[in-house]
Amino acid sequence: MSFSLIEACKKRKRWPKIFRLHSFGDPGCPISPTGSFRDNVRFFLQEAGELEDYDVLGNPLWCTLLIHDKTNLMAPLYTLEEHVYHSSHPFCDHCRCVGWSGHFVSKRRYHFIIPMDNGWHKPLGEGVLDNQSHLLHGVIHCNGYGHLLCINGTEGGSKVLSGREIMDLWDRICTNLRARKIAVEDVSRKRSMDLRLLHGVAYGHSWFGRWGYRFCRGSFGVTDQNYYEAIETLGSLELDVIVKDLSKTKYHKEIKQMIRCYRDMSETQIISIRDLLRFMLTVKSSRAPVSKITITSSASASPSTAFISRNSTKQTLPSRSNPLKEKSARYKKFSTAVANMDSRWPTRRLEFAAQVIVDALKENKAVKSGSGGMTRQDVRDAARLHIGDTGLLDYVLKSLNNVIVGNYVVRRMVNPSTRILEYTIHELGKGFKAAEQEHEVMAHVDQQVESSWVPCSDVYSDVLYLYKNVLLGYPDSETVDLAVQTILDSRHFVKEWPLTDEMEQVLTFICRLKPNLVDIKSELKGLPCGEVVVVPLHATVGDLKKAAEAALRDTYCIAERLIVTDISELMVADDEEVLFGLIQSGVELCVRGIAIDLCTPLKYQGGADNWKVRCECGAQDDDGERMVACDICEVWQHTRCSGIDDSETVPPLFVCTGCCDSLVPSRVETSVGMDCSDSFLIAAEPTHLLEYGYGY
Repeated sequence: MSFSLIEACKKRKRWPKIFRLHSFGDPGCPISPTGSFRDNVRFFLQEAGELEDYDVLGNPLWCTLLIHDKTNLMAPLYTLEEHVYHSSHPFCDHCRCVGWSGHFVSKRRYHFIIPMDNGWHKPLGEGVLDNQSHLLHGVIHCNGYGHLLCINGTEGGSKVLSGREIMDLWDRICTNLRARKIAVEDVSRKRSMDLRLLHGVAYGHSWFGRWGYRFCRGSFGVTDQNYYEAIETLGSLELDVIVKDLSKTKYHKEIKQMIRCYRDMSETQIISIRDLLRFMLTVKSSRAPVSKITITSSASASPSTAFISRNSTKQTLPSRSNPLKEKSARYKKFSTAVANMDSRWPTRRLEFAAQVIVDALKENKAVKSGSGGMTRQDVRDAARLHIGDTGLLDYVLKSLNNVIVGNYVVRRMVNPSTRILEYTIHELGKGFKAAEQEHEVMAHVDQQVESSWVPCSDVYSDVLYLYKNVLLGYPDSETVDLAVQTILDSRHFVKEWPLTDEMEQVLTFICRLKPNLVDIKSELKGLPCGEVVVVPLHATVGDLKKAAEAALRDTYCIAERLIVTDISELMVADDEEVLFGLIQSGVELCVRGIAIDLCTPLKYQGGADNWKVRCECGAQDDDGERMVACDICEVWQHTRCSGIDDSETVPPLFVCTGCCDSLVPSRVETSVGMDCSDSFLIAAEPTHLLEYGYGY
């Protein structure tokens, strides 16, 4: 729980550096930025951080104490410097899903973490990077590109900090350190409502849009134009038209009564559903709360929740019995969770890898006495005897925590004696129960709310009723349904800080390694981002080459021994020529060089895989959604676009439409009664394909 300044410092056995929370990150506090993020973050740690006397997973850790202005309580802000050469997961899955898989692998990434209140006086454990309950967790690569992974305010369990306070702090830190782009995957929910849909309709942007986060990348081929058109389509729905369209539904009377009630309350005209939702959310935030209980609603069935941000993970309802059981809410079946995994691997491979890991844990437990725990590296080494894909193993290991595989519960925790993260298994039924699926529990709660709902008696219930029966349940409107699905398929948002040249007597450039001179296949990964380089006003062309060389060497694994030979835009200039007056500050330059390490596996953030994506929705790259690969042409496409529901497992053999058309002529159409315009999904033994030589 929260603690005072003196008590905190006694527990920490020293006086760390202390700043005011609400001014931390303002210009000059704690630093005045001088150049690129990679330089500013080092200066930041020197000026504002106190190096801890322990490390986390072999990485150094700094702490800064922030005092809350109103309560005088203090929160620790930890900064962990993770070196990718020593990391068990050097590639960035967040970059891959947000569309930055073509970025070069950065040498370092910095994690900014504020733990939950009750952990403020405790050292960080080895599972800190996978913990989703932090008040704040953001990571920024040393090139200035980063990701906001987790936000949990008062509704997420904090007794001190609100979501807006934490978000304000994060935004000031990024600005003060001169981050370049920060992405966030918004899957925030208020009980059963997706906030990106609710806030999108009410305000024209997501909750993160208040801090300048805009559409970055949509799933299933959704573009920015699709997204903003969908926002406008839903927000401009007129209430009178809605009432007319709902006239034949069972909730027509309640919706009409609700609209009339809030129109009477408002001093301004309420014409569209955007006007209504905005007014309702304003009324909700201004009213005093009634007697409430807290209901957890942020658990996700997908392991990728380690990479998602949540501005609200606990919600409040009028007081009633809590349907969640503490014992049964901790574990869920891996076979169920795997159906919604945002993974490039087929479901069957994920399940097979999980079973291999369980078998290794069972074998180890049979040999050892006690819990039979195994370290992550030991589990990984044992599983590699059967599975050669280390990326698959890392992905599944990250997902195995409090899940059921077969008849066993797999848990991950820190051994109290060795302080090392270990995996253990426990037989199901011996004190361990399977969890109810959360959406079923919350659906039961929603039914309780709806059954006792009276229009205009509770604003939150009114918003929920409107959300379910208008946005999600609009009758016979393909336009509304498509707009809703488009917004729900748009989860990735980004904020960009433009390059500024506030300092006098310096020139600032973005130096980019030209991809066709680095790797002939690099175009497949996209255009790598350039690096910020700052030189004095009197610098020469030769000085700029040296500065660019040093910056790229310091930032990227591929450029560790780079020697810059020329700059495309300055080819005709002599190395001794002064830059001032020759080229304008702030422009982007293409750098060419030799001794680029093309053999390093740490080349692109998306890894070494050159797997192909070609889906009917238009997607041509990994967008984080569940995919399946054709077993013949090995081209990936979305399971949803292939007619496989998210709750269904992927068939053991999948053949795409193109291969089906070329391999299965009209003979098969006659014998099995299928239309070859559909993908060929084989759940049983594929006898017809066996005739063509495509057996297991």
